[in-house]
Amino acid sequence: MYFDSEKKINSDFDLDLIEITKESEKTEPFYNVVLLDDNDHTYEYVIEMLMEVCGLSKKSSYEMACEVDFLGRVVVYTGNKKEAERKRDQILSYGPDWRLERSTCSMNATVEITE
Repeated sequence: MYFDSEKKINSDFDLDLIEITKESEKTEPFYNVVLLDDNDHTYEYVIEMLMEVCGLSKKSSYEMACEVDFLGRVVVYTGNKKEAERKRDQILSYGPDWRLERSTCSMNATVEITE
């Protein structure tokens, strides 16, 4: 197959290809929900909250609880901006850990664009 610059190419096909290319360039970026560590919530709280809010298994939730405890932060969800903000808001409104008297609020989480 060769390209002949003199030959007229089907313009409908070209326009469709251009539109597909433009749409693929406009894809929305992904966002991470990052859970931040504190000393006012137990492992049990973190595990239960992640299972409920993010739909994670007990094992995955435990692993993330360990990671946030050791590293100070862990990505608990990646997706579109609207869903990431919804998950963050669910974490922020989950409530205090009833197991600890000093726990007066939910854990903290942020939304960050992926790189």
